[in-house]
Formats: sequence, structure tokens, C-alpha cells
Amino acid sequence: MKREAMFYEQIGDGKVRCLLCPHNCVIDNGRTGVCKARRNENGKLFSLNYREVTSIALDPIEKKPLFHFYPGSTIISVGTWGCNFKCEFCQNWEISQQRPYYVKELLPEELLDIALEYKHEGNIGIAYTYSEPIVWYEFVYETSKLAKEKDLKNVLVTNGYINEEPLKTLLPFIDAMNIDLKAFNNNFYRKVCGGNYEQVLKTIETGVFNNVHVEVTTLVIPDGNDSLNELEEEFKALAKISPDIPLHLSRYHPAYKYTKPPTNVETLREIYLLAKRYLNYVYLGNVWNEEYESTYCPKCGSLVIIRRGYDVRILNLNKEGRCKACNNQILRRL
Repeated sequence: MKREAMFYEQIGDGKVRCLLCPHNCVIDNGRTGVCKARRNENGKLFSLNYREVTSIALDPIEKKPLFHFYPGSTIISVGTWGCNFKCEFCQNWEISQQRPYYVKELLPEELLDIALEYKHEGNIGIAYTYSEPIVWYEFVYETSKLAKEKDLKNVLVTNGYINEEPLKTLLPFIDAMNIDLKAFNNNFYRKVCGGNYEQVLKTIETGVFNNVHVEVTTLVIPDGNDSLNELEEEFKALAKISPDIPLHLSRYHPAYKYTKPPTNVETLREIYLLAKRYLNYVYLGNVWNEEYESTYCPKCGSLVIIRRGYDVRILNLNKEGRCKACNNQILRRL
């Protein structure tokens, strides 16, 4: 089922300009933009993936990954197809770079019913994830408004490549985001992904300043984005926004067009220690080591949340999310 897009303009000769993301694609009649999910039909832009669901599951919130947002809870996670990036190392390229043969159609109201049905199993809301939710904008916008009315939480797992107006239109209904900051090197971003880091950093900043809970993930790729000097600049930039932004440094594994060997764990540890100079909460992903996945109070050093994979135990936090030992605020939402 198609739906007319929310952010575009007609520019003459039957062409339209999509205004959803910084690509600002100029699209001829009958053609799609970079994301392949929005098509010009006789001077009107339509979302092609509206209602189309490729994946749905009840996931641990930590899988997003979100470590400082209702830890230990679960969330209905749902995705469509399409993406406005072309990452050559994409883990979900089967749905990000093409429309799969099988999709399930769901109305926003039907997805809301599913989320409410699982509330008794600890579900806190809906996460828009797996592929890029930005190119599913109309569905996410309509569903998140309905979910907010039912006191369900809305989570975006996103590359953060979105223009300011659509972002600010959506944020009042979004409670948390995990944003991929894929590099602090625009040569890498443009060549391997198809974007730039400044726009993503701006999305992170906008989210934080609009009181949305934001966590950041950087997949560390050997000989790609693992320069210590560049990463240090990334950590400084994030700390300037807020030193309390949780950062997930994730271990790369070969996928899609990338065949490089996995990131060396010792390299990740070195990067972890560098990040800890600037940020209060740093985690290593895809290494399955509780030392680097657990949460420590940055003020007194107490272990406050222990994680063994998706087994999460809250040890030393009160109901307000404060450290029991020193009263330091660790979580805004527990």
C-alpha cells in the first residue's frame, strides 16, 4: 500500500525534490530516490514501503542497543525495507538494499494492538529498527503518535541521516534513539556509506537537546574508521554535547561486500580506554564480556548494572536511577 510522502516539493517538468534526508534527491517521474523506497508518480512522491513489514520480534531493549533506557525490559521491534545509505558492511543488506520477496502488511493500528498485547510480557513499546526507519517515515510517524497516546515508548534505531524539519516533527513522539555514527571521516562516510558525519552529529545533538534519550553506536572497522586520532575527535565531539551519552563500540564482522577479518579485540580495548577519557559510559559490543558491557558509576566506581549477554541484573540503583552508594544520577529512566 502506497502513501503520499510528507516532505517533498514539486520543482517543474514533472520532477520532485525529496526533503526527508540530506540527499535531497531530485526524482524524475517514475523513478525512485537513493533509498528506493520513495517514488515520483506524476509529480507526487509516494512512500512504497508504507505498511510493509519485513521483520518483527519481541527483543531485549539491550539488543538495540540501549543500556540506559529501561534496562532489562523488552520491546516489540519492527522493520521494513530500504535505506538512504549504501554501507558496504551492512549486516541487514537483504532488507536495506532491496525489497524482499515476502513482506507482511500491517496498519499502524494493527502494530499498536500487537504492542499492547505483549505489555503483560514486559513490553514497553515499539522499536523501529532492522532497516532504516527514516525511509519508513510516514508509518513511523503515524504509529508513534498512536503509541504515545497509549503510554507506550517509541525507539528509533537509525543512521541519523535526516533533515531538521522532519526530525523535529517526529521527535515529540520519540522517547529514545540509538544512532549509528559510522565514522569521523567524511572520505569513509561518502565512499562506503553515502553520507557525512556532520549531519549525523547534528541529529545526535538535536535529540539530546530535545530531551530524547540518545545512545550512539560506532562499528569499529579495521583500516576503515579505526584511526585513534579520528576516534578521539569523535569522543571529544560527543562529550561536548554531553559526556553522559552512552557509547557502544561494536566489533565488526565480515558482512555484505566487506571481507576484512573481524576487529581485533585488543584494539577495541585500546579504543575503549581512549573513549573513557571523555565519556562516562562506554561499552564494547559483539565481544560478550561482562566487564565491558556492565555499567559502573562514573563518580564512585560502583558496579550498578551487570550484563551477561542479555541477562541483566540491576544491583545498586534506586528507583530514581541513582547510584545507591553516592546518589549520582545514572539513568533517567529505570
